[in-house]
Formats: sequence, C-alpha cells, structure tokens
Amino acid sequence: MDTSSWADAQPRTTGSRRRGAVLERAILDAAVDQLSTVGWNGLTMEGVAAGAQTGKAAVYRRWPSKEDLVADALRAGLPPLGEVPDLGSVRDDLLALCIRTRDAMFSRPGYALRAVIHECDTSQADRFHAVIVEGLVEPTLKMLREVIERGIQRGEVRPDAANGYVCDAIPAMMMYRTKMCASEWADRDLEEMIDQLMVPLLRPDAS
Repeated sequence: MDTSSWADAQPRTTGSRRRGAVLERAILDAAVDQLSTVGWNGLTMEGVAAGAQTGKAAVYRRWPSKEDLVADALRAGLPPLGEVPDLGSVRDDLLALCIRTRDAMFSRPGYALRAVIHECDTSQADRFHAVIVEGLVEPTLKMLREVIERGIQRGEVRPDAANGYVCDAIPAMMMYRTKMCASEWADRDLEEMIDQLMVPLLRPDAS
C-alpha cells in the first residue's frame, strides 16, 4: 500500500466531508485570517480555500468574487460591542465603551476590517460601506449617544451635547490616531482622551 499517497489525500478528504454551515464557517474564518495577515491585496480565493482545507470550487460556488466573500466574512466576524456600559458616571461609561471599541479594532476581525479600509480603492470600499457602517459605526454611535443622554439626565452633561459632532469625536479621534499616528491606544491613552477631551467638552459649564 502506498501510505504516502493515502496520507496526502487526507486533508482533502477531511475537508470534503464538511457541508453546509460548517464548511461556510471555515471558509469565512479563513478569509478573516487571510485579511488579518496578508491584507486585502494579498488575499486570494486559492489562499482562503487552502486555509479552510477545501477546494477552490467550494469557495466560488458560494462567493463568486473576492468582494462578496470578504463582505460576508466581515459581517460574520465583527465582534458585538455588547450592552451599553452603566457604571454610574459618564466618564466611566465612555472609558468602558472606548476600551471595548479598542479591543474590537485590534481583534483579528478588527485587523481584517482595517486592511479593507486602508487598502481598497474607492470603488471597492463602496462595496463594504454598509457592512462597516451597520456592523461597527452605527452600534458605536448609538451607544455613545445613549451614554451622553444618560449623563444629561443626571446633570453631568450639558443639554445640547447629544449631537452628531460630539458623538463623532471619539470614533474620529480613535481612527485618526490609529491610522495616521499608529497609536495602539493603551488604557492610559484612552483615559487621557476622555479626561482631556470629552469630559471638558461635555460638562455643563462648557462654553
């Protein structure tokens, strides 16, 4: 018996036994792995198939293009941000939310997301706009607004602070410092941003 031939066939045999949701999950996970390691430009359907231990045809049957695959991989992989923090003060709630957002940005799916944002051209980026907005931007802004509105009710925050400009301040700063300054946002950095930017901006006596 040719044992080497039998052994060589095992990964393909094992992969071919998976069906349906199990195989699709493996392919999506492999796509996120590719994005987080080699980036958008380095990702190939062949590489994803190899990572999922399946054939290229199995990938193309489900996703006819790289863009279709990556959109579903991001949609499935982005970590949920959870419930709105409620720690008793707007300062502590904002800090907890920032730490959560930072952890999502630097998770494996977060690296994959940033590879898409940084490497895609304009026409490609449009394909992922809804995924990014619905999966990350809108949930973050919704929670920020809830934290600020709760602070208004407690008298910690000026009444006119629950607006789009104020809510955009934290995501804009985090994205700018991450992309332009290569900041990884240690806990101390997040505390300083909240204490030096957001607390003065939100306090009732802010002018």
